[in-house]
Amino acid sequence: MPSQSATPMAPATPASQGTAFRVLGAISFSHLLNDMIQSLILAIYPLLKASFSLSFAQVGLITLTYQVTASLLQPVVGRYTDRHPKPYSLPVGMGFTLAGLLLLATAPNFGVLLVAAALVGMGSSVFHPESSRVARMASGGRHGMAQSFFQVGGNVGSSLGPLLAALIIVPHGRGSVAWFSLAALVAIFVLMQVSRWYQAQRSAARGKPAELRPSAAHLPRNKVMLAIGVLLLLVFSKYFYMASISSYFTFYLISKFQVSVQGAQVYLFVFLFAVAAGTMIGGPLGDRIGRKYVIWGSILGAAPFTLALPYANLFWTGVLTVPIGVILASAFSAILVYAQELIPGKVGTVSGLFFGFAFGMGGVGAAVLGQLADSTSIDFVYRICAFLPLLGIVTIFLPDVGARKRAAA
Repeated sequence: MPSQSATPMAPATPASQGTAFRVLGAISFSHLLNDMIQSLILAIYPLLKASFSLSFAQVGLITLTYQVTASLLQPVVGRYTDRHPKPYSLPVGMGFTLAGLLLLATAPNFGVLLVAAALVGMGSSVFHPESSRVARMASGGRHGMAQSFFQVGGNVGSSLGPLLAALIIVPHGRGSVAWFSLAALVAIFVLMQVSRWYQAQRSAARGKPAELRPSAAHLPRNKVMLAIGVLLLLVFSKYFYMASISSYFTFYLISKFQVSVQGAQVYLFVFLFAVAAGTMIGGPLGDRIGRKYVIWGSILGAAPFTLALPYANLFWTGVLTVPIGVILASAFSAILVYAQELIPGKVGTVSGLFFGFAFGMGGVGAAVLGQLADSTSIDFVYRICAFLPLLGIVTIFLPDVGARKRAAA
């Protein structure tokens, strides 16, 4: 363990000498607050619809506005900060989120609501690529563990948002959204300390010879692009299936088993808890046994459970969602770090691409599956989505980056 100074985020020692757990804890906590705030938008849709007499098309436009700024801008931000690192962009990005929250609480019309959604999305587009870079810097070489630690904060935050909306915003009205600006202010304060550490790490590295980065041993460009395409296909399969659970699982339980709304929420909570557990497992396991093996297991390994789910009774439906959540959630940390090793030195670009694509696939998946459910049935959606994890078979086309690194050593 590196020595710790009295300053919480003091960069007394290079991250390479050990894992900077205080920095990882701070960035994960900030991720929790960031994703909690983001999930509030989705959670208060019924309130917004009633307050502004919105059509479903207008509600969809709010989602589109948020998704475009939150997903499409992330690769752009990541690419820019790879070339021009901006340590203090983290609190600045959270400032966009703060502005969006305050606008959301006070918006007088639909147009301002769209601006509020765009600002929250812009905050996310800055936060994810740069915080992923900080997690890698603080990893001390345990890249998978660091990414999992960082991402589990977001999982917890996403699950807290709807709960807090139900407890605070729904009883007290849209104006109470402004109270969540306190969470954004706390995140800004924490991220200022992280940015100081980030800046000091950059200053300490100036003038030193560049360390050998883990890479795919100079794979040909076409093989790297093929591998990136395979990884994106795996992200598609994961997030399309996850959208079927996060957006429609309660409706599925109510429709098929006549479960109460409260009972269905309990089943959804169990799934979200399993997702958080799986997020923490995937990264460290990839560090230990190799990321390609984790990617194999985390996508294809979910298939037996997803294929059985549409035909299970209520008890086994609840049981099956636990391994589905754990196995699928273990994928993203391994996929992200594997991609970063394929394209060394482009942490921001890779992180922005994969976080943005994941955001986009979640949004597109929810919309497409909703249309499919309207035109067929919610049961049919689950029977079709059950086959998505079988796409994990394309992992066979991934090069063994770990083997190449060992050969080069």
